[in-house]
Amino acid sequence: MKQNEKGKLLGILGGLGPMATAYFYELLTAFTIAERDQDHIDMVISSRVSTPDRSSFILGTCHDNPLPVMIEEAKKLEAYGADLIAIPCNTAHYFYDGIAKETGIPVLNIISETVGHLHLQGVKRAALFATEGTCKSGTYQNIGKGKVDIIVPEAEDQDVITSIIFDEIKSGKEPDIEKFISLATKMRERGCERVILGCTELSLIKKDYDIIKHNDFYTDSLTVLAKATVSACGKPCRDQI
Repeated sequence: MKQNEKGKLLGILGGLGPMATAYFYELLTAFTIAERDQDHIDMVISSRVSTPDRSSFILGTCHDNPLPVMIEEAKKLEAYGADLIAIPCNTAHYFYDGIAKETGIPVLNIISETVGHLHLQGVKRAALFATEGTCKSGTYQNIGKGKVDIIVPEAEDQDVITSIIFDEIKSGKEPDIEKFISLATKMRERGCERVILGCTELSLIKKDYDIIKHNDFYTDSLTVLAKATVSACGKPCRDQI
């Protein structure tokens, strides 16, 4: 299977985790301006949920490197005929260069897209809510240099965010939304103009809770990636859904 006449074939390197991948598919469908099934994006989804944990490897608590698995899946998507790849996982972008180097097709970068989006909005200082691996890896901070100052939470606050991601959302439980909002308020008091939902599990909070969904203080990285992906696939994209 190869690119059809009306657009590119998208490969999604997903399963990191599965609920975020499913929501990414939903966002792509919602943002694409279409009058019929055939107007949407052709895509193939890899959901290799057995991929070793990215954050644990970055932090050194696990020595099972996820990069070879992600490269293998990216090559499968390319062999299937994908014209470009999107990865709906922020932490996985610690390994972005290794994945991109091993594939012969473009790989979109959720972090570059999110930082670029904030920069275009004139945001100078943004808080990062993400896995500990993403925060400590410096991926957002490095890409933000000269554009947006990326501020990470204090250690005890990061522990709360980590628990919300792994102990609640990834475990299929309701997140503690009051704690989440309290931490966001604290980051606003530190001079942050936005809170980046820099873990695609946290994107599900913006999806499910109106108090977050309709608040421009929260910038959802998965939404930014979805819109960039629709455009990269040559499809017309809605501004809002």
